This record gives sequence, structure tokens and C-alpha cells, in this order.
Amino acid sequence: MFKQLFDPATWTFTYLIADEATKEAAFIDPVNTHLDMYLNLLKEHGLTLKYSFETHVHADHITASGLLRQHTGAKTCVSKFGGAQLVDIEINDGDVFTLGEEKIKAIPTPGHTPGCTSFLWRDRLFSGDSLFIAGCGRTDFQGGDAGSLYDAITQRLFTLPGDTLVYPGHDYQQRWVSNIEQERTTNPRLAHKTREQFIDIMNNLNLPRPRLIDEAVPANRYCGLDEEERNQAIKEREKSEATVSFMMQSGGTTGQDLVSMAKQNITEVNVEMARNLLKEGDITLVDTREESEFAAGHIENAILLPRGTIEFKLSTIPEMADKSKPVLIYCRTGGRSALAAQTLQILGYTNVLSLAGGFEGWNK
Repeated sequence: MFKQLFDPATWTFTYLIADEATKEAAFIDPVNTHLDMYLNLLKEHGLTLKYSFETHVHADHITASGLLRQHTGAKTCVSKFGGAQLVDIEINDGDVFTLGEEKIKAIPTPGHTPGCTSFLWRDRLFSGDSLFIAGCGRTDFQGGDAGSLYDAITQRLFTLPGDTLVYPGHDYQQRWVSNIEQERTTNPRLAHKTREQFIDIMNNLNLPRPRLIDEAVPANRYCGLDEEERNQAIKEREKSEATVSFMMQSGGTTGQDLVSMAKQNITEVNVEMARNLLKEGDITLVDTREESEFAAGHIENAILLPRGTIEFKLSTIPEMADKSKPVLIYCRTGGRSALAAQTLQILGYTNVLSLAGGFEGWNK
């Protein structure tokens, strides 16, 4: 499921992506003035909002990400170079986010700001303020850099297949979609331009200062929340961390209620998806059961990291040194792995998956 939404006041595009089987959904660049519309859309289609993605910290509108988190529990996602606070997930290069069977890949495209990120879903690129239709984002404020933008577009975006659809973050001439081949060959700022020529063009645009920059940037650094909403978010986060701390100390003996709480905050994948991810490679597989269980049988190439020792043994496992690398965790039936996945998220791991059904499901 896919919808392209438009805010005429700021010329901003917002995108809704959902997996029709699981009803998991994500917004890209939601605008705070349309919160009610977003909530009604989710309700109308029976969707559960899992993620709210930001292509960057915006200067022309205030995001609805923080408010969507309050209403739906969705995770806010912004580049680790974006400079945003109260973010649930700091996005790294190549991070892949799942909505059921759907995959959304993050592609860093800095230049408009250092934290700009584009997102690739199927044959559709959501390019934010990096690549526009017949244009690109400006580079004269918020740490912008014309050379970095040229490199990001030409080396990361223009290398995608030519028929990849381009859905920008804004358009000021009532255009809705382009594709990579069209922008690569006809974009007046980029087509047939050297890096030096592009930098010269960008340094001489002489554009007016964004109308809402003084209001939007400070708010968007806190996911669009005002001071009262920020304080509430901080309290909720502290409460969540306290709950996780209690869960970690409990040794997994506190019952199914804690497992259920953990599963609300993590991403589970089924056996078929897990097999596909392992086949693709570049993912660390972790067995959170005890040594005796592991010795009796385990998934090939799994690393043993019992749930009760995670905090103490992480530093001894080289495969876990990169907190942005995808991790797939399993246990016997999926309970301990859910608790372990939430623990890793609190410890800063940004792409953690838990195998639903665990080793028993895998064997079946």
C-alpha cells in the first residue's frame, strides 16, 4: 500500500507505506498540521504505525513524528548525523527497516544538511530535500555542503536503475514524480555538470531565508514537540528504560506480561524472512539460549550469547562491535529473544530483529 500526500502550505510531500498482510505502516516526512488526517488514514485502513522516518531536520515545516509516537507508539527515525534529540532510532548507512515482508533501505545523501537520508522501497526512491524534480535542495545553511550533495546524488542516487521512481520531499510547480534517468539526463543543476560547476551554481543561488526556519529547526530537533510535549516524552522514555532495567535484572522469570511488553517495542520476523536475510548475508545471528540448549542443536553460524549475560559479554564478541550492523536474535520460542532484542536497542543497537517462534519454529 502506498499513498503520496501533500501539504500546500509548505509544498511538502509526505509518504505512507504499508504491508497489506501485516498492516504495519510507516510515514516519511509527516507534517504536524496534518496529524488528524494521518491518524484517520491509519484507522481507516486498519494500519499499525511502526516507523516515522525523517529525511532530515527540516527548516520549512514542523514534523509530526513526535506526536505520532505519542498517539501510536511508532518509532521516530532520523540520521545519526541529523542532530535530533529524543529519537528512537538513529539511522546509519544501509539500515534496512521491515514492514512485514516489505523492506525500506536508508541511503545517506548529505549536502542539504549533514544528516540528509533518502529511502529506497521497491522501485521507489524517497529523496527528501537532496534530489528534487529538475532541481535539488539548497546548501547555504544548516551545515550544507554543495560538494557533498553532488557526490551523494551522482554516486549514490544516479547509480540506481534508470526506471527507479523519484518521489521528492518538495515540489513548487505541482509535479509529483520523476525517475532517475530523467534527473540524470535533464536535471538543470546536475545533468552534464562537473562537481566544480555544480558547486558554483549552488553558491550563487541567492535564495531567501526559509520563512519558518527559526520555528521549525528548534522544534524538529526534538521530533516536532513543544516544551511540554518534550518533557512528557522524556518521562515516558525514563519509565520505559526503568522497565527494561527491571526486566534485565529479573533474569527472564517475571512472566509472559514482560515478554508481551518487550514485543511491543521490537521487530519480529518469521522463519521465511529470517532465512532470506541469512541467505543475503551481512547479518549477525545470535542464539540467546543457555549453553546446554545450544549444544543440543542450533542454527548454523549462530553466536552463543545467553540472554542473562548480554551486558557483560557484548564487548568480547567482535561481530557485535558495529551497533549499526543488522542482528537477528533467537531463543527456543521467541520470549527470551524479545527481551534480549529490547536490551540491545537500549544499548544502542539500531537494527535488531527477533525470530518469531524461535528455534522450535525454525525446526518446524
